[in-house]
Amino acid sequence: MWTQRIMWIAWPAFLAACLLEMLVFALVDPGDLSWAGQPLPLSRQGVYTVAFFAFWAVTAVASALTTLLSLSPFELNRCPVAPEARPSDCARHTRRR
Repeated sequence: MWTQRIMWIAWPAFLAACLLEMLVFALVDPGDLSWAGQPLPLSRQGVYTVAFFAFWAVTAVASALTTLLSLSPFELNRCPVAPEARPSDCARHTRRR
């Protein structure tokens, strides 16, 4: 179940990062970039690589938040411990009758 959810997050984030990479670097030349008035100490390929992983991380966080917000209350609050193994004083995981 978790591997499927991770892929729900990683795959759209990867595709979005690819799209962002193409759009940004169609308009921006990595050789012209600077940081605090100094040219970046990376090659063009290094700038492409760092930017891709930054785009992927940001879009993965957005996808993860979307996945978290799509969980039902039951999925979010269910206890992974079997009912007979739960502590007796655990109010969160005991049913109220």
